Amino acid sequence: MKVKTRKTAGELILFIITILLAIVFFFPVFFNLMSAFKSNSEILRNALSFPTSLYLDNFKYLLTETEFPRAILNSFILTGVSILLQILIIPMAGYAIERHNARWTNAIFIYFLAGMMIPFQAYMIPLFKELKMLGLYGTLTGPILIYTAGAVGFGCLLYTSFVKGIPREIEEAANIDGCSRYGIFWRIVFPLLGPVTASMVVLNGLGIWNDFLLPMLVLPSGDPKTMVVEIYRYIGEFSSRWDMIFAGTALSVIPVLIIFVTMQKYFVKGISSGATKG
Repeated sequence: MKVKTRKTAGELILFIITILLAIVFFFPVFFNLMSAFKSNSEILRNALSFPTSLYLDNFKYLLTETEFPRAILNSFILTGVSILLQILIIPMAGYAIERHNARWTNAIFIYFLAGMMIPFQAYMIPLFKELKMLGLYGTLTGPILIYTAGAVGFGCLLYTSFVKGIPREIEEAANIDGCSRYGIFWRIVFPLLGPVTASMVVLNGLGIWNDFLLPMLVLPSGDPKTMVVEIYRYIGEFSSRWDMIFAGTALSVIPVLIIFVTMQKYFVKGISSGATKG
């Protein structure tokens, strides 16, 4: 009886802690959404108060009087094209490394993983000079290639761990039926990699969507950049347009929430499966 009572008390304490943590993590999102429907003067007067009315002029101004719609398009292009290239390239690299267990493939795998240990700030300046030499500085192509190359190490780590759990007999049977190597991968192996692909899409997609440093530095100054960088323009040295900041942040959060809620179960499954395989 005492064991059951202790277990019930422990579960109750754990539940209370979970609720408190959920409130702490949800409050910034709630505060942002609440402030997005308030005027700048109302925010400055009482930041924690509820909006007195459904004030939509913030969103109207952002979408009609500024370059924010172009920034939204840039964010979608950067994130969408980068993720698409990652899905086309990284799964094949991880599959080849795992299935061809040779010295040269292991050396390539270690080379990819070594890139994860070097911070972006360490090679930032040489990278920008290289972009200028290639004529990619100030274009969307430059950051897209950087995002794709930067995801290879972590992506290969995920995919190699997951491919280990796929039986080779399935591929051998398809090979006997006359299926090519690429056909085996894209028709048989890749559909089985759905959970880990969803994990990579969520993790890397969020990172690219919310990235500030790279778009700020490599895209041309004065032109619309990404949503995060455009929001930063409303932060001044002596005054800030908090109504624009909160409205822009609310608009940037909506696609993230939709994607995460849609792919949440696949994301959790991919992470847990990758952690237990191999």
